[in-house]
Amino acid sequence: MSVRTLSITAQSVSFAPMEGKPNKPVLIVAGPTASGKSALALAVAEAFDGVVINADSMQVYAELRILTARPSARDEARVAHRLYGVLPVTEVCSAARWREMAVAAIAEAHDAGRLPIVCGGTGLYLRALMQGLSPIPEIPEDIRRDVRARLDREGPAAQHARLAACDPETAERLEPGDRQRVARALEVLAGTGRPLSEWLALPPEGPPPDMRFEVLLLTPPREPLYAACDERLLDMVRAGALEEVERLRQDGTDPSLPAMRALGMPVFLQHQSGELGLEEAIDLAQLATRRYAKRQMTWFRNQIISNFVVNEQYSEKFEPEIFAFIRQNLLTKPN
Repeated sequence: MSVRTLSITAQSVSFAPMEGKPNKPVLIVAGPTASGKSALALAVAEAFDGVVINADSMQVYAELRILTARPSARDEARVAHRLYGVLPVTEVCSAARWREMAVAAIAEAHDAGRLPIVCGGTGLYLRALMQGLSPIPEIPEDIRRDVRARLDREGPAAQHARLAACDPETAERLEPGDRQRVARALEVLAGTGRPLSEWLALPPEGPPPDMRFEVLLLTPPREPLYAACDERLLDMVRAGALEEVERLRQDGTDPSLPAMRALGMPVFLQHQSGELGLEEAIDLAQLATRRYAKRQMTWFRNQIISNFVVNEQYSEKFEPEIFAFIRQNLLTKPN
């Protein structure tokens, strides 16, 4: 049996303190799905009196513990976890909404003298926290409902064509079937009178000025990562993921909601309605998970500056190097 050699890359990135502001450290634990982020964040939190703060767009939903591989109740009892299962599936968690909750959770950890550990693989959320967001005003709920009702009546293709007539730059980068993002672009246009592309061209509001981010990134090789994705999907099914999906189906949850596009959800809904056999649904869910992991890896390579990279699946054997990095760069002492 071959043993893969650990490859760790440490990068030096300077964070200059803001004049008159405290320089509060925040550890970001990032990586693709099934790379071991949650286990690593848990180990760091135990060693450094930390608080684990969720940065996964689907793990915020209360009804999706199994399907989204949220930390177990036992793990949540070992260390403090924040922003896991805090919203019902009927609500929409935008990057702006998550950022507001995350900043509050980080401040709470700092006030308690604890290390905030932001853990997740949703690149948009991490970028919103570390780089800021374009200053798009909050869109009134009645406008959001009207846009989505029109989308349901007329279909995504017609609404994409409508977007193309008003905001061709945004329409060009969106697939016609991307209901959520097409709806978001139309909401912004209806709510502000300006196309989304104009808002995105404005300088972002910037990150919280008193926070200093250190990014620890897991980037496993493709073969073991894909194997981990496949095995975890099977574990979810064994643990009751199909029952989670069935409860939402029986409740008549709106299939256009973001939570209903969680990995595995669409094909498991098809299975529950008799359109797909279980084996085919599992195969398709595994394929979707592997493709998502690949997109995440591409995003992290191109969009995020990492201070410390572990080019392997997380394992306890890497903890000495990781913990040494944390001690040196986040100035946090273990218990």
